[in-house]
Amino acid sequence: MARILLAEDDTSMREYLQRALQRVGYEVEAVGCGTEAMPLLQSEHFDLLLTDIVMPEMDGIELAQKAATIAPDMRVMFITGFAAVALKAGKAAPSAKILSKPFHLRDLVAEVDRLFQTEDAHGRL
Repeated sequence: MARILLAEDDTSMREYLQRALQRVGYEVEAVGCGTEAMPLLQSEHFDLLLTDIVMPEMDGIELAQKAATIAPDMRVMFITGFAAVALKAGKAAPSAKILSKPFHLRDLVAEVDRLFQTEDAHGRL
C-alpha cells in the first residue's frame, strides 16, 4: 500500500487524519511541521506528501518545493483553511491537489484514493 507523509501542525487534526488514512489501509508517517518532514524525505520513500500549507518554521509550499527536488515523482496534496493561500499554492505547485478545510474525512480519503488509482505521466500506477 502507498506510503504517505503527513505534515500538519495541529496535533488533533494530524492524529485524526493519520488514523483515518491508516484505517483505510495507507501507511502514514505524521510530523508537526516541514522541518520535521525533511529528514524523513531524505531517508525514506513516500508516495504522497499530504501537507497543511500554513505551518510554523517551514510552510507546506516550501516543503513541497524542497520535496520535489528530493523525490520528483512523489505526489503532493495541500490542505488549507485559507482561500488566498490555496491560490498561492496552486501557482507554486500546479500539479498538486488542494483540499480546502473544512472537509469531511470521506472527501480526503476519496481524493487520496483518486491520486493512487490514476496513472501518472510516467504510466505508473
